[in-house]
Amino acid sequence: MDVRVKDIIKICNGTLICGNEETICENFSKDTRTIQKNDTYVGIKGERFDGNCFYEDALEKGAKVCILQNMEILDEVKKKYEDRCIILVEDTIKAIQQIASYKRDLYNIPVVAVTGSAGKTSTKDMIASVVGTSYNVLKTAGNLNNHIGVPMTILGLKKHNALVVEMGMNNLGEISVLSKIAKPNIAVITNVGTAHIGNLGSRENILKAKLEIVEGLKEDGILIINNDNDLLHEWQKDQKGNLKIETYGIENDSNLTALNIQLEDNSSNFYVHFKQNENNRMDDENILVPVGGLHFIYNALCAIAVGKILGISMEKIKIGIANFELSKNRMEIEKTNGVTIVNDCYNANFDSMKAALESVSKMEGKRRIAILGDMLELGEFSKELHNKVGLEVVKNNIDILVTVGKEAENIANIACEKGMNETYTLKSNEEAINLMRSIVKNGDIILIKASNGMKFIEIVNSLKEMVLKKL
Repeated sequence: MDVRVKDIIKICNGTLICGNEETICENFSKDTRTIQKNDTYVGIKGERFDGNCFYEDALEKGAKVCILQNMEILDEVKKKYEDRCIILVEDTIKAIQQIASYKRDLYNIPVVAVTGSAGKTSTKDMIASVVGTSYNVLKTAGNLNNHIGVPMTILGLKKHNALVVEMGMNNLGEISVLSKIAKPNIAVITNVGTAHIGNLGSRENILKAKLEIVEGLKEDGILIINNDNDLLHEWQKDQKGNLKIETYGIENDSNLTALNIQLEDNSSNFYVHFKQNENNRMDDENILVPVGGLHFIYNALCAIAVGKILGISMEKIKIGIANFELSKNRMEIEKTNGVTIVNDCYNANFDSMKAALESVSKMEGKRRIAILGDMLELGEFSKELHNKVGLEVVKNNIDILVTVGKEAENIANIACEKGMNETYTLKSNEEAINLMRSIVKNGDIILIKASNGMKFIEIVNSLKEMVLKKL
């Protein structure tokens, strides 16, 4: 399953400047800061810097292959590194996509692709935890889910016999490209919400973008959808083609349905009911999820659906869910000196804000404090969606609301209109940190959530430090 320099030259119509075309490319890297000896370095031109300019750094650190675009390689460099390979291509981003597609075809393994407006990273992680009980699984690291992250993940395939890959998008056409590279056997859509609605203009267009995930689906592949999502529910009712669809949900009749749900602060418990048919009669199974929140019930249902399709036993599926661990800064719950800090500051859109507020509302504590910041990339829908978050704040009985940022002021304005007494509208993270020094008390539950660009991890870290010292 090796990718050799000669393969890259053929796939990408590249030019070998120096080196042996039989050289094997094992580990691919686009960062000279972390590159290791014998890695293949790919020069990526970004918004702020051109990675192609650092290829000599990569060679000095031991890279044995460099894939570059639009570079003039000096004769002294060729001579100095004559035992290394330098390949010139027209476009390095397109090149890694082509190489990843080629490498994917070398592996006859199950590939699960996950997309959605919210929850795709945690769903991907839970699916990987389940699949990992029976397979040597490679999964997307963090949320490296774009036109660069997906191919770089696939290029990491080695002795793996399963792949779980996350796919994100900002515009129409992007997931189509990723799906055709990954060629999934199983595709998952967690939901269709409002993330990136500023770019796409409507939820209906977001649905179209998410459904692009089936464009690369293998001929006998299966699409798994959240049947409680309004747009997905209506869409699947109208499907009469050959596409195989599995559904999961809580409210609507689905192939997998969660019953008798019990939610705790740091865990949940439910029974999964499988829709009966003549050839497949399965008993309800009790499932323990090691994190709180209704949205993780949905994640678990999805992971169970994937596990059953792959023939994983129910016993192993349960173990996989029980061993699930959240990615950093996503609903991380930490109790320190009587204060519960809910760190969900990695990213935010309306759907994830709503889910986080609902989770906090069910936690046991004296006061519920929400520190909420701007949700970005919402365009003309920004005010409307921040207003809706304000309604959710009131609906979920938040005692104190702190907002940071211009757009988040709309959250506070609506909360005040609906009768909320204690709200603070601030302009910076520093102001929020200073405020919390004066109001935090023993027994508080504090939710911290905003889009990643708001850098709310600063608030989280300061809050942990002050709680340790103060209480």
